[in-house]
Amino acid sequence: MDQNQLGKRILRELFDLVKIFVVCYIVVMALTNFVVKPIRVEGSSMYPTLKDGEFGLTNVFSVKFQSVDRYDVVIIYNEERGEYWVKRVIGIPGDTVESKKDVLYLNGEPVDQSFLDQNYVKDMQQEGQFTTDFEKVTLQEGEYWLMGDNRPRSEDSRIHGPFKESELVGKDVLVVYPFDEMKYVRYSEDTSEE
Repeated sequence: MDQNQLGKRILRELFDLVKIFVVCYIVVMALTNFVVKPIRVEGSSMYPTLKDGEFGLTNVFSVKFQSVDRYDVVIIYNEERGEYWVKRVIGIPGDTVESKKDVLYLNGEPVDQSFLDQNYVKDMQQEGQFTTDFEKVTLQEGEYWLMGDNRPRSEDSRIHGPFKESELVGKDVLVVYPFDEMKYVRYSEDTSEE
């Protein structure tokens, strides 16, 4: 094989390699923007539902093309900090939420928070209030009231106010690591369980 043919073959191989990288990049971008996004749990705001260090995938498709309902577990992007947060939807557009004396109210009615680990709530109440009081807030179009399941250690709507629909990145979490903690975390109205 002469030098000219060798040079052409090398260029053709490099071009094929670049095509493979471009196709892979497009596929990965499409998957992470429209299907699933990898997420790592940082902090204890959703404990014991989700634990610090767990790694999983969140459903991006459902946030973009389906409804987000009360008590769903969602991922939001906090642009100010450049961080992804995992929280639970407590109020949806049109709802009025408030908390008084450790009772969460939704549209004037106390909420049965069966999605919380009740033993953990009781343990934490021995140290003080589980859900700090906050005044009534009525959510406007495109606003969601989000709170962590570990209320005493969660930075959420009680501090930042309602989150915008545009900040929602994903819904539900499939925990894939650590392997012995694999689970699918979502709210089901039928069973009220993760």
